Amino acid sequence: MDINVLYNEWLEKATADPDLTAELRSIEGKEEEILDRFYRSLEFGTAGLRGVIGAGTNRMNIYTVCRATQGLADFLNKHFENPSCVIGYDSRIKSDYFSKEAAKTLAANGVKVYLYDELEPTPCISYAIRKFKTSSGIILTASHNPAKYNGYKCYDFNGYQMTDEEAAETYEFIQQVDYFTGIKTMDFDAAIASGMIEFIGEETIEAFLDEVQKQCINPEACAAANLKVIYTPLNGTGNKPVRKILERIGIKQVFVVPEQENPDGNFPTCPYPNPEIKQAFEYALKMCDEVKPDILLATDPDCDRVGIAVPDHNGEYVLMSGNEVGAMLLNYLLSQKKAKGILSNTAVAVKSFVSTDLAEEIAKKYNCDFKNLLTGFKYIGELITKLEAQGRADDFVMGFEESYGYLAGTHARDKDAVVGSMLICEMAAFYKNEGKMLVDVMEELYKEFGYYCNTVKSYEFEGAAGMEKMAGIMESLRQNPPKAFAGMDVIYVGDYKTSVAKDLISGAESKIELPKSNVLAYKMAGGNGVIIRPSGTEPKIKAYITAIGESREAAAALAEKLVADAGKVME
Repeated sequence: MDINVLYNEWLEKATADPDLTAELRSIEGKEEEILDRFYRSLEFGTAGLRGVIGAGTNRMNIYTVCRATQGLADFLNKHFENPSCVIGYDSRIKSDYFSKEAAKTLAANGVKVYLYDELEPTPCISYAIRKFKTSSGIILTASHNPAKYNGYKCYDFNGYQMTDEEAAETYEFIQQVDYFTGIKTMDFDAAIASGMIEFIGEETIEAFLDEVQKQCINPEACAAANLKVIYTPLNGTGNKPVRKILERIGIKQVFVVPEQENPDGNFPTCPYPNPEIKQAFEYALKMCDEVKPDILLATDPDCDRVGIAVPDHNGEYVLMSGNEVGAMLLNYLLSQKKAKGILSNTAVAVKSFVSTDLAEEIAKKYNCDFKNLLTGFKYIGELITKLEAQGRADDFVMGFEESYGYLAGTHARDKDAVVGSMLICEMAAFYKNEGKMLVDVMEELYKEFGYYCNTVKSYEFEGAAGMEKMAGIMESLRQNPPKAFAGMDVIYVGDYKTSVAKDLISGAESKIELPKSNVLAYKMAGGNGVIIRPSGTEPKIKAYITAIGESREAAAALAEKLVADAGKVME
């Protein structure tokens, strides 16, 4: 359809939200502005929807949200006799509004809705799906994206995000829905009165925290260590649950960053509320001179990721990477379970395949089975579900992704910064009682297993031209694969889209036994490697770098060379 015809249709019919009308009028005659809003419809995939809040088919608004929800309702009514769905939301702009509108659409389609009555972390939605045995789940969130974004994540009845097949079928239903005439809805109060929408009460949150607390291994260590914690929820959902769980396990000295304590989708003090970057800790670091904390915690707006900063021996506070925290947590859980005689002989740990291989080496030390899965926590959720079906739920030790996502326990099927925050603080308390800081613990692991420098470099490609550029880069890499990185010959190429791995030394090919994904992996000698993957939620291509050296400096220098060569293939 002609872009201007679409624009005029929206100008005439998109009247449910006055903000949309005002925005559409403000861009009249501005061809590039109109094009960016209408050149495509937001695609629904395994990560649901994500986009800039605003008017148009390429934006997050009441029409794109409810169109997706109508398609989901059609999918659920096809596959379930009495379908039901949990809905939650975070602190982002319009998240609460979108959640209620989605609830009204589901209810109008005969889908029973369990709606959280205030903002809650993403893992609470995953937990509630299984608690209420619903057919699906939705959370309105854009995770750690800037304030102008919102998103719509969709879960299946197992409590993890939809699989590729489910998402594809749902998207087929969505594409059949007209934005203005194809969406059913009903009065919110009438839906509550009829029982089609039911609010989720505080007892469910307390039950969730009970399950999280069960993952605590050394609760006595927390009270003994007198740990001091500075915590920032980054104006998101973590404030209440994280503080509650830390108090439950005996950590009394928690100092919350006041400017970032309460929910605010504008994120006024942190435009990019991502615990992976130093800016997220800027206000927390200002409190260090007065508080002198043992650890700083930051959870992202939907509280499924957690980052930390810790003191070093020079009195400076350093950020620890998601890979480092994942490796330390795994080592802590395995060593303590073994010491207490509760480590299963068939224990399993798991990570995304772009995360540090150091974790796999740690697992070997404790005879723990280790799995590498595609990026996306749903794959870890699937593994937990399979273990549970085999009566092996207790075998699951933990799963993690380098992007600061961790899960211990089987209460959720998504990454959980509530349990992550609890275990990180417990670990810090345990080692504090032994006279160690977390920087000491990490250094010991490096000395034992080698210095791993894992780096992620993102390359942004905005707009319609950017999407074409990204596709062209991936196609070019497949047609003309790089022969070397940092002066090291590539000895292995894995194409996860074709499921073919090739050993370039022997010439032998093998099948990659994972779901197909648009990812290319290159390995060099000594465990060094580069993995290139377009983001599933942002207009970016990411390069995941692994550099291993005999010293921190050697690994860092090699990583720098690998990053430089990875950048060249993005040109």
